[in-house]
Amino acid sequence: MLIRLHHQVSVFLNRFHSLGLLVLRLTIAIIFIQTGWGKLNHLDQTTQYFIQLGLPFPYVNALMASATELLAGLGILVGLLIRPAALGIIGVMAVAIATAQWADVHDLNGFVGLQEWDYIVMAFVLLVFGAGKYSLEHILLKTVAK
Repeated sequence: MLIRLHHQVSVFLNRFHSLGLLVLRLTIAIIFIQTGWGKLNHLDQTTQYFIQLGLPFPYVNALMASATELLAGLGILVGLLIRPAALGIIGVMAVAIATAQWADVHDLNGFVGLQEWDYIVMAFVLLVFGAGKYSLEHILLKTVAK
C-alpha cells in the first residue's frame, strides 16, 4: 500500500518537473544577473578585491567573472544555452571558493555551508537536467524538429 501511494505521488509530481526547473532557473538567474551587473558597474572595486586575493591579471579576471555571471544569469533566465551557462557559474564559484573562501573552511560542514557551494549545486542540477520545457531552448528545439 505504501509503495503504491509513493508511486502515485511520484507520477503526479513528475508532471511538475519543468516547473521545478523554472523556479530554480529564476532563482539563480536573479542572483547572478544582479551580482554580475553590480560587479561590472563597479569594476574598479571588483579589480581591487581581486588584487587583494592575489589573483593574476586582476582586471581581466574581474571582467571575465563579472561578464560570466551576468551573461550566464541572462541565459539561465530565458533558458538558452543553459548547460554552458551552468558550467560558467560552476567555474566562477569554484574559483571563488578556492581564492576567497578556502582559508575559512575547516571541515566538510564548513565547505557545504558555503553559499558558493549552494550555487554550484544549483548550477549542477541545470547542467544535468537542462532548462525544461519552459525555456527558449525547448521552443527552439521544437521548432527545429518540425
